[in-house]
Amino acid sequence: MVLSVPLSWSNLSIPFPQQRVKIEQLSNTDLILRCQEGKQPDRVAFAELLRRYQGYVDKILYNLAPDWQDRGDLAQEIWIKVYRKINTLQDPTKFKGWLGRITTNLFYDQLRKKKRFATPISLDASITTDDDEFSWELPSDLPLPEENLTTVEFYDQLRDAIASLPDTFRTTIVLREIQGLSYEEIAEITQVSLGTVKSRIARARNRLQLLLKPYLDNQV
Repeated sequence: MVLSVPLSWSNLSIPFPQQRVKIEQLSNTDLILRCQEGKQPDRVAFAELLRRYQGYVDKILYNLAPDWQDRGDLAQEIWIKVYRKINTLQDPTKFKGWLGRITTNLFYDQLRKKKRFATPISLDASITTDDDEFSWELPSDLPLPEENLTTVEFYDQLRDAIASLPDTFRTTIVLREIQGLSYEEIAEITQVSLGTVKSRIARARNRLQLLLKPYLDNQV
């Protein structure tokens, strides 16, 4: 007589091979969680995060300080801090904003070290040149025309215009328009009053309009 013995898969312990997911296939959130698992971040996961966000950090620094020759050294300092502090990030989905704040804070620390505010710019004072007197007080505070933002040529003009702004104006406009920080966050980073932040941003926008006006007039 042949006995039929029922098999239960739950009772079998078969070591099925687990397919390993390549590091490049992990989401940003998974990479951050992997970096937060141990006492020190997973080096492979962190290297992939750096690869994905290096351009973002470089873009911020370029817009903040296009004339600096040591932006690479500052970028390295930023990633060292991210490596040491990534365990403090409570919400991995907010990594990009967190990284942006570290970048701008370290930039501003470096800016203070360079003592580039030795001669502060008065937001209400006029600028006197050999030929004439120029005032920041421009009549309009309209945003830049959105219809022109689609052309590469306009972006080149805009980038050059931003680079020509005084440090205080360039910093605030980049933090606001490129990074999307709130007025309160900018005030905290730059250590000035909320009113000063709003005033600088308004004047930076007006200055950009003035610089871009010849280009825009030629597009009509």
